[in-house]
Amino acid sequence: MYQNIKSFYRSILPKLTEEEWVALEECLTVKQVKKGEFVIKQGEICNHVSFINKGFVRFFMLVDGKEISTGFMMDGQYISAYESFLTRQPSNENIDALQNTELLQLSYTDMQRIYEAYPVYHIFARKVAEHLFIQISQRTTALQLLSPEQRYQNMIEKGSLLPQQIPQYMLASYIGVTPEHLSRIRKKMAQKGY
Repeated sequence: MYQNIKSFYRSILPKLTEEEWVALEECLTVKQVKKGEFVIKQGEICNHVSFINKGFVRFFMLVDGKEISTGFMMDGQYISAYESFLTRQPSNENIDALQNTELLQLSYTDMQRIYEAYPVYHIFARKVAEHLFIQISQRTTALQLLSPEQRYQNMIEKGSLLPQQIPQYMLASYIGVTPEHLSRIRKKMAQKGY
């Protein structure tokens, strides 16, 4: 059960000792989230960072009663309503499961304890924060500079998401278009061989 997350940590911290790993592993809890259930809801305080051991989730916000998808994550990635987790304030976003999902969770309290006892995890946290910053920066740049067609094409080329796994209305809101516009984009891209 812990092999995927252990490999993830070792890829970022190649010199991680067995003692350091075991200390973290002892803090992890397993959570099963069924398709359609929430990992966290807008307005709740996020108390965990979670590694997706298997599954697929969506980040979204409710704006004037409308769902705006802001991200999708799958196996082998960390998720959290990170701003809420760090500030201990209510979350502005929701995370729900798009398929049955198994999470390995680390609580805020345990994370602080691990940081204090094992300084190597400060390096891990910094590297993850840098990675998240790059993702957010790339997403912001794409929304500002690329056309919806280019955003859709980039998503396919990176292979980070499988558009056929995501309901069309969710994917459309993520790209920033209506579902009808996304249909036209998909037809156009299919003609180009995507």
